[in-house]
Amino acid sequence: MDFLEKALDFIMTKQVFGTAMVILVTFILIYLINKGIEKILIKGKNDFEVKRRKTIIRLFQSVFKYILIAIAILVILDFYGVDTKSLIASLGIAGVVLGLALQDTVKDLISGTMLIMENYLAVGDTVTYEDFSGEVIELGLRTTKIKASSGEVMVIANRNIDTIINSSQKKAHLYIDVPTAYEEKIEKVEKVLAEVVSKAIIDKVILADSSYLGISSFGVSAINYQLDIHCGQNERSSVKREMLKRVKMAYDKEGVKMPYNQLEVHHGKDL
Repeated sequence: MDFLEKALDFIMTKQVFGTAMVILVTFILIYLINKGIEKILIKGKNDFEVKRRKTIIRLFQSVFKYILIAIAILVILDFYGVDTKSLIASLGIAGVVLGLALQDTVKDLISGTMLIMENYLAVGDTVTYEDFSGEVIELGLRTTKIKASSGEVMVIANRNIDTIINSSQKKAHLYIDVPTAYEEKIEKVEKVLAEVVSKAIIDKVILADSSYLGISSFGVSAINYQLDIHCGQNERSSVKREMLKRVKMAYDKEGVKMPYNQLEVHHGKDL
C-alpha cells in the first residue's frame, strides 16, 4: 500500500500530472483550432480562391501550433521551478543574436509570408521557375516545393523566388485541331463542331468562352478545323482527351470522315 500511495502521490504532483494535462490540453487546442480555422476559411468563390484559402489555412495552423507548443513548454518549465520570466528575457536577447546569424532564414520567412498573403502562389498552382515546371505541392514559410509531371520535386528557398510564372490564376486557351477529309462539306463540319463545343459540359471548362474558331490550316490529306476551349491549366490534358473523344463520336454519328494515311502499292509490271 505504501508503494501505491507513494506512486499515486508522485503521479499527482504538478510536475507529472500537471505536465501530462498541459500536453493533453495543448493537443486538444491544436486540434480544435485547426478544425475551426478550416471551417471558417475553407469556402471560396472559385477554385483559385479555395486553393489560396487552403494555403492560408496551413499557414495559420502552423503558426498557432508553434505558439501553443511554446506556451506549453514555458508552463511545464514553470512546474519544475524554472524562472520563465528571466528565460523569456534571455530568449529575447538570444533572438536578436540568432536573427543576425540567421538572416537567410528570416528572409525565407518574410518571403514565404508575402507569397501566401499577396496571392502570388497557392498549393495546386502550375508554375514555372527558371527551366522547371510543375505543380506547387507545398508552400511553407521557409521553402516551396514544386513537383514536375515526371515526379521530380524541386525545393526552393523562398528568398530565391524573385521571378516565377504562375499559370493557374487565369484560364488556359486550349487549341485543338481536328483533321477532317477534304471532301466533307465545310458547312456540315462547322455545324457538327459548333454543336460539340456547345454541349461540352466538362468540369473546369467555361462554356461561355469556348468556341469553334474555323479552319486553321490545309494539310496534305486533311483540312484542320480548330476549337478554342477555356479550361484550368491543370486540366488541359484531361479536357483535350475528352474533347477529342466527343469529336470522334460526333463525326461517327454524322458520317463525317477523318482521313488516315493510306499506302498504294503498284507491281512493277503494271506500271
